Amino acid sequence: MPTITLYGIPNCDTVKRARAWLEARDVGYTFHDFKKQGVPPDALARWVSATGWETLVNRKGTTWRQLDPAVRESVVDASSAQRALREHPSLVKRPVVEWPGGVTVGFDEAVFSARLSH
Repeated sequence: MPTITLYGIPNCDTVKRARAWLEARDVGYTFHDFKKQGVPPDALARWVSATGWETLVNRKGTTWRQLDPAVRESVVDASSAQRALREHPSLVKRPVVEWPGGVTVGFDEAVFSARLSH
């Protein structure tokens, strides 16, 4: 089976659900921990290209709300979003999954099932 990489934070509930879903189906994957390993710049650029920067920035989370207002207001395009996501890995909407042939953000059983059936 092709390689799947799941990026996230281990204690994130959505990441936990995604990992449990994959494990329940015996789907092998590599886990990349943003807290320990950071956000890889080359991967971040791929994700922005594939999904758009707006999809990757979690504006509903605690990290976003706790940012200095000037930092929040400075996130206006792909470049500024990537800078903020590298500096604050918890801002990345999770999980980000690199599948063979594509990237998804967040966890949706139907989307994961469709990716596995390809």
